[in-house]
Amino acid sequence: MTKKITIPQILEKNNAGEKLVVVTAYDYPTAQIADSCGVDILLVGDSLGNVVLGYGSTTPVTMEDMLHHTKAVVRGTKNALVVADMPYGSYQVNNTEAVRNAIRFIKEGGADAVKLEGGLEAVGVVKALTNAGIPVMAHIGLLPQTAMLWGGYRIQGKDEAAARILVDAAQALEEAGAFSIVLELVTSDVARLVTEKTEIPTIGIGSGVGCNGQVLVIHDLAGFHPEGAYTPHFVKQFGNVGAELAKAVSGYAQEVRAGSYPDDAHSFAMNEEEVKKLY
Repeated sequence: MTKKITIPQILEKNNAGEKLVVVTAYDYPTAQIADSCGVDILLVGDSLGNVVLGYGSTTPVTMEDMLHHTKAVVRGTKNALVVADMPYGSYQVNNTEAVRNAIRFIKEGGADAVKLEGGLEAVGVVKALTNAGIPVMAHIGLLPQTAMLWGGYRIQGKDEAAARILVDAAQALEEAGAFSIVLELVTSDVARLVTEKTEIPTIGIGSGVGCNGQVLVIHDLAGFHPEGAYTPHFVKQFGNVGAELAKAVSGYAQEVRAGSYPDDAHSFAMNEEEVKKLY
């Protein structure tokens, strides 16, 4: 039986040159399937706002939303490290509130670690959480929680100045105690540089192959969307779950309307002698 993956094991894998596999999960069955595939980390992302709850961004997602889904993922996970996203507003007010909310993810949610967005401005929060014994995955580059407030999703690290800011932020977050860093929508050259300049694993999403690992939203990689739905440029679709689900539901609807489902093979019958007594 495979044992639960720990943060020291994640760091050992990284030091050994193994690429880390990270996917998002938001519910019990998805967590079970992803965990059975041997992924290293399951991220309960606040991207559930987009792909599960139907919001236009991650900004409206609440602590209660995240705790609800974190608990479900934890129940479906035996081996992977479970990281819970801290939603917008849960760590920006002050460090005391940030620690209080992070503790809820560990105690109530059952998560193994938390993730939060931010560069140099988030260093103090990361330090406060790690000082409280809470493992933190940092997140720099594109910051989805606030991106729409500043003009939308844009590629990060397109010039020297921007590159230096990202490197400085990554090193400061590492020094503050983060055990890994997500690099989102960062140019591949800068992502590689950040990876070279830090000892902790970098987890890329839309940031090229130079990172120590990769993360994708499970709905994106599995094609779990309606036909014609938008897919980010950096996503490779490894399945077509949406089309298969639509096929299944359409087949079900057709047979129900035709009266061919349920048939005798999918029904339960009384003993014939008992049936005769009814007439």
